[in-house]
Amino acid sequence: MSTTTLERPAAARKAASSFVPELVFFEPAALEYPKGKRIMEWVQQTGIPYRMTTSHNRITNLPGDSELEQYKIAKRTLVVGLRKTLKFDTSKPSAEYAIPIATGCMGHCHYCYLQTTLGAKPYIRVYVNTDEIIEAARAYIAEREPEITRFEAACTSDPVGLEPITGSLAELIEFMADQEHGRLRFVTKFHHVDSLLGLRHNGHTRIRFSVNDKYVIKHFEPSTSRFEDRIEAAAKVARAGYPLGFIVAPIIWHEGWEEGYAELFASLAEALPRDAHAGLTFELIQHRFTKTAKGVIEKRYPKTKLEMDIEKRKYKWGRWGQGKYVYPDEQADALRMYISERIFDHFPDATIDYFT
Repeated sequence: MSTTTLERPAAARKAASSFVPELVFFEPAALEYPKGKRIMEWVQQTGIPYRMTTSHNRITNLPGDSELEQYKIAKRTLVVGLRKTLKFDTSKPSAEYAIPIATGCMGHCHYCYLQTTLGAKPYIRVYVNTDEIIEAARAYIAEREPEITRFEAACTSDPVGLEPITGSLAELIEFMADQEHGRLRFVTKFHHVDSLLGLRHNGHTRIRFSVNDKYVIKHFEPSTSRFEDRIEAAAKVARAGYPLGFIVAPIIWHEGWEEGYAELFASLAEALPRDAHAGLTFELIQHRFTKTAKGVIEKRYPKTKLEMDIEKRKYKWGRWGQGKYVYPDEQADALRMYISERIFDHFPDATIDYFT
């Protein structure tokens, strides 16, 4: 068992741009599951250093001489374990429930809410007991019949970025294809969808891509797929018959934002197959942050250009007595109206699910 270096193995460097961790931890019980065994075999064949851990929730011995260095290493660290809590969180407004197949993300999006919700655990966790997770989902579906129950698979991670390692999305998609009253949804900034294209999905899984204008992607979304690659992947998904959607988030007010977002939707319309224009969904989320998030982001990304001036924002209370800083009403309304108009200019049959 190798534990001495974090140098990316040669085999990993030659891999396509899909995520390859530089260090892997395994819970011993994970190796009792077929998926855990497969991941271990891949890790050993690839030459990635690995260690054993008693719990995926307690990774405390990461290398690094500073907190910032440990954070960067954690974002390149994979932890393979079991999802012991099979009570699903709610996931409004996207879905009824979040279905937990992974936690954490390899992307370095400066604004991401996972900066604070994951706190001191920014490493990436995948769960190998997907059969048990699927059975829990089956029970949730039965509980709400004959209502449709939607499950969001990307609340705490970007599972597409992990799919070449886990195959978990493929399992969920084929399970949900047979559920009369169940639907799956997930969103991604990654383009690694080829393994999903030939699956039997029965139109029960909506794949959404997180998109933004070039300024936002360039400055605030390191370690994610390029805009062009995401759109190419979206076109593949549409041709494979999946329901398709886009999340434009976070919508950021910056110099030239009108031109940037106009270019975004024009590019989408040009790239997507014409028959994919009908039935598209859009979810629009303006940039927001908490005081806690502001502190964490400025510490982890000290050179960020992300605007987080509290004096320029409106405080919006949340459902649980905690609020966030959003754009003042005048700016928020301008963003909503302009972007909605551009969407309907290019996609008159699309649906905007919400602006928040």
